Amino acid sequence: MDPSAPDVIRYVATAPAAPTVALTFDDGPNPPDTVALLDLLAREGVRAVFCLVGVQVEQHPDLVRRVVDDGHVLANHSWQHDDLAELPAAAVRADLQRTLDAIHAVVPGVPVPFFRAPYGRWGRTVDVAASLGMRSLEWQLAVEDWDPAPPADVLVERLGAVEPGGVVLLHDGGGDRSATVEAVRRVVPALRAAGWTFTVPT
Repeated sequence: MDPSAPDVIRYVATAPAAPTVALTFDDGPNPPDTVALLDLLAREGVRAVFCLVGVQVEQHPDLVRRVVDDGHVLANHSWQHDDLAELPAAAVRADLQRTLDAIHAVVPGVPVPFFRAPYGRWGRTVDVAASLGMRSLEWQLAVEDWDPAPPADVLVERLGAVEPGGVVLLHDGGGDRSATVEAVRRVVPALRAAGWTFTVPT
């Protein structure tokens, strides 16, 4: 399937009078940044999507449980963030299923409604994810907070490019994400003061 197809999610429902934004976080769970982020989101009353990597799930099961207990939504982000785009469907399916199994070993019965392709390289993953009951989640805005991680001031500026209904790609894992946490700490109240609301894809 072409990843530009309309059922690859880049936007959520919004309205001109009440713009919405969906925050998503990749590559975790990853202490201490995931912990700081969860504390922040809890204080602000914001739900988000956490795109989990299987090896991190195995290493930090308590954080996965907290993500769920705090009311956030889970996404499958592959077993160890390999580029799946060139793999045959059977290999993609094995990778995604292994990740799902790891998540459900920690939080049995919790839905994992979304899949996000590592590096945004989709290949056969859209169809395979659909066969496993997951919709593919891309983004409207990638703030490029990965290594080398920009300072929070830069990330705040980049977050200003979010469009109404935009899905925003951020990271809580894959390195030191303290600047991302700080940027989110600043941007959430600023957006809310400007009339924005926060949501998750459905």
